[in-house]
Amino acid sequence: MKIAVVCPYSLGYPGGVQSQVVGLTEEMRRLGHEVELLAPCDDLMPPYQMVCLGPSLRLRANGSIAPTGLRPTTLAALRRELRRSKFDVVHLHEPLAPGPALVTLASVRVPVVGTFHRQGVSLPYLAWGRLLRPLADRLALRFAVSEDAARTASRVVGGNYRVVGNGVDLRRFEQEPSWPKSGRTVLFLGRHEHRKGLEVLLEAVPMVKSDVEFWIAGDGPESPELHRRYAGLGNVHWLGRISDAEVALRLRAADVYVAPSLYGESFGVVLLEAMAAATAIVASDIPGYRDVARDSKEALLVSPGEPRRLAEGIDLILSDRALAERLVANGSVRAAAFSVAGLAKMYLSAFEEALSN
Repeated sequence: MKIAVVCPYSLGYPGGVQSQVVGLTEEMRRLGHEVELLAPCDDLMPPYQMVCLGPSLRLRANGSIAPTGLRPTTLAALRRELRRSKFDVVHLHEPLAPGPALVTLASVRVPVVGTFHRQGVSLPYLAWGRLLRPLADRLALRFAVSEDAARTASRVVGGNYRVVGNGVDLRRFEQEPSWPKSGRTVLFLGRHEHRKGLEVLLEAVPMVKSDVEFWIAGDGPESPELHRRYAGLGNVHWLGRISDAEVALRLRAADVYVAPSLYGESFGVVLLEAMAAATAIVASDIPGYRDVARDSKEALLVSPGEPRRLAEGIDLILSDRALAERLVANGSVRAAAFSVAGLAKMYLSAFEEALSN
């Protein structure tokens, strides 16, 4: 099949949707299909084949900043690509994202399969979705990455959804060396914004009794203020934004991966990555994470927004080797069940279904 994959968010910035789009595209190519990845990319050209549509605009949405392809030149480039190439099917991620979704649904006459990622309904999002409902009705099939994402989409535009989860590229974490370190480490990956809960982790650092170093990767709007307020924490190392290759190395090296998010996580794919890297996890007990990790089986889930509970979870894993080994073993099995290879095959079967209909 000749497939167009449309991502509304810039691949020049890290993000959960972006990682899924890239992983699925690469896996479908490995399976022998002709897949063209269409997305904004800003100044950074990613190390894989794609069609860069141009720069994005950064919009605040769902407690985060979304680098969305809203510039007129970016939308015009998307329209040209969709009309120039004779695709069999189009896979549209986040069909309600402004800009690229409208262009895609209005421009093509082949089947469009949509995957919904967002969890949570705001009044502006609800109003926007109601306006888009006639276009959303053009979707041949609808998928959602979690039950919460399906409920969100159903409330906004109606319709029926197949919940498929996200996928993790197991190859990224197999046969990888680990990042060099001098002692035990705890790793945080993510944007420095309120919903990711980084400040909760930083408040928990002095409460952790174990001798451990904290690796804080990523950046965001709260970075300058957090650097200033927590400059006195000598065992905290600020890494800034790191490459995908370094993410894999540090995940394999870390003794604990911590995900203290407060809300807004539709599916915790980063938890799957930690499981694939054989790293024990402490995460917030929120719906998006409960879809992936079960408490005391694949991860320790703690009350969100409570630094002391987070610190206790970290100490428990570091002090109880049997617990850590059990979490890692169960996590490896869980990650294998969500492999991107299996997810890609499921989508390819759905594309054939859409074409036959």
